[in-house]
Amino acid sequence: MEGELYRRLPYRRTGPQCRQPQGSEEAKAFVNAFLKRSMPKMKDEAIQDMLTRKAVVLEHYSAKKTKPKRKKTKGFTAKQRREMRLFEIEPEQQRYALFLPLHELWKQYIRDLCHGLKPDAQPQMVQSKLLKADLHGAIVTVTKSKCPTYVGITGIILQEFKHVFKIITKEDKLKVVPKLNNVFSLEIDGFISYIYGSKFQLRASERSAKKFKLKGTIDL
Repeated sequence: MEGELYRRLPYRRTGPQCRQPQGSEEAKAFVNAFLKRSMPKMKDEAIQDMLTRKAVVLEHYSAKKTKPKRKKTKGFTAKQRREMRLFEIEPEQQRYALFLPLHELWKQYIRDLCHGLKPDAQPQMVQSKLLKADLHGAIVTVTKSKCPTYVGITGIILQEFKHVFKIITKEDKLKVVPKLNNVFSLEIDGFISYIYGSKFQLRASERSAKKFKLKGTIDL
């Protein structure tokens, strides 16, 4: 009876639970093949180096996610803006007194931009700030021009375009003054700055990134 209990069980090839134990060489070959399939980008030397360690971290290649393209919002064209008269100021709104609060806001904006405009402030620092600042609301005067009719025009800048300023004068007249061949001056808290319009033919949004030369020029 005891012999029957301790007799070896017969080996069967059928069934996944009964497998013949592999030798060390077969196991090594299986591991090498498995690692090669799991990490196809690694060289054989690197795989062999990893086998000498205690733990092997298998690589995982995730599928590349394609980012959806953003749809650009289409704005109005220049022709559409002209037809809609978006930048035109109505005649009843062309009053100098109406824009004096805008000028006061501009002065406070420049004071904050130049850290208070103290008397000991460097003129070059103030000039460099003004050249890149937003000029809507500034009071400017045409001091020099190749066209004498422009000289002496003073008013608040209502609109700045690439090539012109739209200025409202104290006489409630809207003047369109070209930048080309004109020199403008503006004064704030005792600091007087001069702008050579020929070197200033940029949109207000483009001036903030441009480097200006502070050295003056006699060319208009």
